[in-house]
Formats: sequence, structure tokens, C-alpha cells
Amino acid sequence: MKKAITWKTFVITAVAGSILIMLILVLSTVWASNRIITTTDDAVSSVSSFYLEAMADNNAEMIVNLINSNFAQMDKAVEFLREEGIGSQEEFRAVIGRIKSLLSLSRFALVDEDNIVYTQYTTYTGGSRHEFLSEEKMEERIVSTVYLYGSSKQLCLAIPTKDLTIMGKRFKACFVQIDIKDIVDLLAFDDQGRTYFGLYAKNGGNLSDTELGPVVEAQNLFDATRDVVSADAWEQLRGDFANERGGSLTFSSADLAETLCYVPVQNTEWEMAVLIRESVIHDQIHGISEDNLAISRRLIVLVLVVMLLFAAILLLQFRKIARDKLEAERETSKVFRSMANTDSMTGVRNKHAYSDAEQALNRRIMENEIRELAVVVCDINGLKHVNDTQGHAAGDKLIMDASAMICECFTHGAVYRIGGDEFVVLLQGKGYDTMNGVIADLNRQVEANISTDDVVISIGYSVLTAEDEQLRDVFARADQMMYERKKELKGMGAKTRQD
Repeated sequence: MKKAITWKTFVITAVAGSILIMLILVLSTVWASNRIITTTDDAVSSVSSFYLEAMADNNAEMIVNLINSNFAQMDKAVEFLREEGIGSQEEFRAVIGRIKSLLSLSRFALVDEDNIVYTQYTTYTGGSRHEFLSEEKMEERIVSTVYLYGSSKQLCLAIPTKDLTIMGKRFKACFVQIDIKDIVDLLAFDDQGRTYFGLYAKNGGNLSDTELGPVVEAQNLFDATRDVVSADAWEQLRGDFANERGGSLTFSSADLAETLCYVPVQNTEWEMAVLIRESVIHDQIHGISEDNLAISRRLIVLVLVVMLLFAAILLLQFRKIARDKLEAERETSKVFRSMANTDSMTGVRNKHAYSDAEQALNRRIMENEIRELAVVVCDINGLKHVNDTQGHAAGDKLIMDASAMICECFTHGAVYRIGGDEFVVLLQGKGYDTMNGVIADLNRQVEANISTDDVVISIGYSVLTAEDEQLRDVFARADQMMYERKKELKGMGAKTRQD
């Protein structure tokens, strides 16, 4: 009756639990679906900022890489010029042409100490065009923005050419000019109309002539944003540009939010600005959330079906789980028993295991079920001496070596470590029959080890007699013999506990 009640209780609990789980899953799925819709707008701004910052950083890094690449190529060009034996203007121009072609350096030119600029096709006085030429000597690389022919803007990269002499003239620098339109083409996005970018000077001027969305367009960034953001945000924008810092700005255009992110381009005094209309991200995320909602509704139905199947399978699996658990507990118990009966240092049976074996053998002795039984007591000589003179690590090694020797000799016996330096071997069957020969061989090996300062073991043994009532009677005789053997080995030069 008690078993039936227990099973009935389990079934009721399982069914009630399954219904509760289904209810929780359905409600949580509905709540999560609704939450997807309500949090879409909150996610748009975060996604916009993250997306734009990554895009701005990436484009700024592309410009920095372009600058560094051109500097590296100019260094190669200077070394090339040093090795050429140029003797005329025609050769000079031809070499410049080869450099431009081989190293992909457009508008490559050199400047002598008189500020005369040498290009592939002409020479001219460059002081009025290039501000850096006003310096008598160049000591470091220069990155500057050059405005040519009214509206044309170029990036100028110059390096000093120390000790460079060509045709008897000393040259102080070389430079290249990169049209900012070429940089714009390098950075151009495929989704213009949704994502915008521009390169700006410190004063907010549009260097790239690109439109930064419908509000800013191609205007000066400061002028375009003055009336669409707060005064504090506008001053923050100007301060970031002046101090070459990155940041972001959000404003509205036709009732739709727009997010602008800007980062400094290293060593150029430029800012890379990227803008995206949040309606683009909103539409994409909203579409994703609608898809997720439809999927969630399907999941509700699927969850109901799965939970019903689960409730049925749960009842069928309960008995199997119970049987597997019982078997696992039995295996675990065996493992723990093995660990409890094993000496951690040597791996042989320990004193606890010997006590269990002694109790079992005592019952058999009392009931006259056993006739052939021998007890061998083994004691390691000189363990204390080794511990005192060589340390406990050496003493532990001595114990393990002694255990290995005993186990190798008494392969048909049960070996136990019952103390720090004391082992017991119980012999029955084949171990009992071969005992005398094994002990004789072991004693010979021990005596030989005295002279080599190897493992020395004192051995005593005894066999079960009709007068013995318990195993300890046999053990006592074997133990006494072991002490006599220890004295004998001491006379041969073996160490003892007292040494």
C-alpha cells in the first residue's frame, strides 16, 4: 500500500510540475516576444553609435596606413637616388619618372636648398605653394594640407633628405601630393544615401567635398550643426576638433534621428566623420524583431507539444534513472572502499585493509576452515637514519623501493603496509607453497644490498598451527623472528632504527 501511494504521489508531482513548466515557458516566451518589440527603439541608438565608431576608426586607420605607406616608399626613393649616378637634368627627370612608376608615388618631387622643386616634367620655386619649404632645414616628417588652384585640396607628405647631393646640388627634402578626391574614392561606401562620411579640417571645413547627410550636406560642419543641436553639444564638437578628440553628435532631421560619429586621423589634424540615418537601422531591427516574434509564436506551439511528450517520457524514464543511479552508487561505493583500503604512498593495501582481512581470517580460523596460512613480517632497516641524514623525500623513496621489492618477491601474496616502515604479507595457496624459496632469495638479496647501501629489509615469518586461535598468534611469532633477523643484519653492518 505504501509503495502505491508513493508512486501515485510521484505521478501527480510529475504532471503538476510539467504543467507548471509549460505555463512558465509559454508566459516567458510571450513576454520575451513583446519585449523584443518594445526595446527595438532603445537598441537603435546603441547600434548606431557602435557601428559608426567602428566605421570611422576603420577609415581613419586606412588613411594613416596610406600615409605610412607613402612615407616608406619615399624612404626607398631617397636610397634609390643616392645610388644613381645622375649627371644631367634629363637623367634626373627620367629617374624621378621611374621612381613614380616603380614605387607608385604620384606627384613625387624633390626640393634643393634654394627651395627649387624638381618634378618629372619641370622645376619651379615652391616657397609660395608649400609652407614647409619656409624652413631652412627639415628635421622630421611633415604632413600638411595644401590648397591648390582655388578649390583643389591635397595631402602633402614630406621627408628630409639628409646629405643627398645630385648634380652638385644639395637637396633638403622630397615630397608627394595625394589628391583628397583619391582618398575619398578609396574610402567610398557602397550604400551612399544611407551612410555618409566626410573629412574635415580643424575649423570644420569640408576637405572631401562629400555630403554628410541631408542636414550637413557639403557645408562647414560647425555652420551646419549650430542650429540643430544644443549650445553645449556644439561647443563640445568644436572643442573635440580643436584638440583632436573623437566623439559623437545626435540631432533630428525631418523627425528622424541622425547620429554622427567623428574620430581624429593621426598626424593630419583632420577628423573623419561618419553619419547614418537611424531610420535605416530602425527598419532593419524592426524587421528582425517581427521575424523573431513570428518565430516565438511558433515556439510556443512547439513547446506545448514537446512538454506533453516530455511528461510521458518522464514517467517511462523514471525507473531506468532509478536503476542507473543505484548502479552508480554501487560503483562509487566500490571506488571509495578501494581508496580507503589503499596506502597512498606505495599503492599496496593499508592497515585498514589488514584489519578487515584479519577479522575475516579469524572467523575462518575459529571455524577450522583454513589450514595453510603464513604471515611474513617485513621491517625496513635504517629508515630513521635516512630521514635524519638525507631528508624525508629520501625516506619516502626508501619506503617505495622496499615496497616494490616485497611485491616483486611475493607475487602470490597479499602485501599490506601497517606502519611507517613495517609491511605484512599474508600467504595462502601457491604463495604458501613457495614461501621458503621466496624468503631465502629475498634474504640473499638483502644481505647483498648491505654492502651497496641499497634497500635492507628484516624478515620474520610463521605459519598457522593447530594451537593458534587468532591471526595475531601467528603474527606475534613472525614479528619476534623479524626482530631477531634485524639483530643479525645489524651485525652484518645494516642500519637499524637506532642508527
